Amino acid sequence: MSQSPVVIGVDSSTQSTKAAFTDAATGRLLAVGRAPHRVTGEGGARETDPEVWWNALREAVGAGLKESGVDPASVTGIAVAGQQHGLVVLDGGGRPLRPALLWNDTRSAPQAAELTAALGGPDAWTARTGSVPVASMTASKWQWLREHDPAVADATAAIRLPHDFLTERLAGTAATDPGDASGTCWYSTATGEYDPELLALLGLDTDLLPPVAATGATRIGSLTAGAAAELGLPAGIAVAAGTGDNMSAAVGLGLGGAGLLDHPVLSLGTSGTVFAATRTRPGSAVLSGFAAADGTYLPLACTLNCTLAVDKVASLLRLDREDATPGGEAVLLPYLDGERTPDLPTASGLLTGLRHDTTPQQLLGAAYEGAAVTVLRALDEVLRACGLDPAAPEVASRPLRLVGGGAQGRMWVETVRRLSGRPLIVPAGGELVALGAAALAAGAATGEDPVAVAASWRAGDGLELEPVERDLETWERVGSVLDRAAPSLLS
Repeated sequence: MSQSPVVIGVDSSTQSTKAAFTDAATGRLLAVGRAPHRVTGEGGARETDPEVWWNALREAVGAGLKESGVDPASVTGIAVAGQQHGLVVLDGGGRPLRPALLWNDTRSAPQAAELTAALGGPDAWTARTGSVPVASMTASKWQWLREHDPAVADATAAIRLPHDFLTERLAGTAATDPGDASGTCWYSTATGEYDPELLALLGLDTDLLPPVAATGATRIGSLTAGAAAELGLPAGIAVAAGTGDNMSAAVGLGLGGAGLLDHPVLSLGTSGTVFAATRTRPGSAVLSGFAAADGTYLPLACTLNCTLAVDKVASLLRLDREDATPGGEAVLLPYLDGERTPDLPTASGLLTGLRHDTTPQQLLGAAYEGAAVTVLRALDEVLRACGLDPAAPEVASRPLRLVGGGAQGRMWVETVRRLSGRPLIVPAGGELVALGAAALAAGAATGEDPVAVAASWRAGDGLELEPVERDLETWERVGSVLDRAAPSLLS
């Protein structure tokens, strides 16, 4: 009996690679192979050797094949969704010249500020790229490399994003997509092309960069014989352009032109992100005005400190992550790795409002509140970027989809519910980034719209929670501390 077609969606994140073996007809996860990454660096440095990603991809695919029992001959396509913004520099043979600078490497904050000023300020950047350079953006990292390691910069024969690097290893073809390219700050969301003036400002030649495919589901090539042998898959299967992790999560939720538009999502992971797919090109200096993987747009705000920062506070207090209560008078801004939104790359954590009766559980609850308020403050701006009035009843009552590892934690869900005052949907489908990549792979294999494919899989359905009365007292207390402390006490 022949097996249904299977597609593989790869989620290459900061900490690990996951390979989701997915039934292309139903979206059912047959297996998820996993392999860890190693991140190095102290202070503001965060780096990984790109070869670690490739080795992890091989291990994850091998583990998924073994766990699923899938006949490799039934696999029809593969796509990679990767952590955004990372800078990968290669020699003429496609080998890394140095470890990749990751999205959460904050050393390039001075270069980001200089780039912003060089073009005429934040508004000039958003008009072209949809985003303002911050330390996270690839352009800032390239400037840092030019200044701090000019020999490597001069020797660079190709520049890739993390997902581009892996896709090129699969297909032997250089390619990126509009979604991930829009996080570089050298791609224009206004024109859909690399911006010549920005390339000149950065000392970049287009020959260093991969061509931009029409969408993340565009078939950019086929799995090469060499890659097939390493992965244990048949040569010739479809390889999609792939995309960034946030864009892929949106696809996995069925967000886009062929699915839900202007519906907000909050992702609780290593970073906290809030985003929505929309047809309106965003132009807010406080957001990242990304392109989406399917030709729409993805206005997004991202914070650096989310689940890992709160887990660190729990560890310091010797508490289980769920052993928390609302913070009372205490306010804890857990900016342990600097912060991206607001733009405070040299920030550290801040604790205030302690009393004799403050408990450890309240301190942990305050860390949850500080992280949640930080990302929720950007929600209204995302809605405005979609052309919506956040105060309009039909917009205020629109459910907030809660995804990521934190969405599986009781305290995270209740904190977001209490501080947002919105109805929540917690999708039952797991591995949304990998599932979105699987939908891109299915699109590459069949020519179907990946958002329509993912919507038919219904991974965005799940637990629906009614709104509770918003805790405005805590909201205003945390917001007041943040506004008064930044940047004088946080940096």
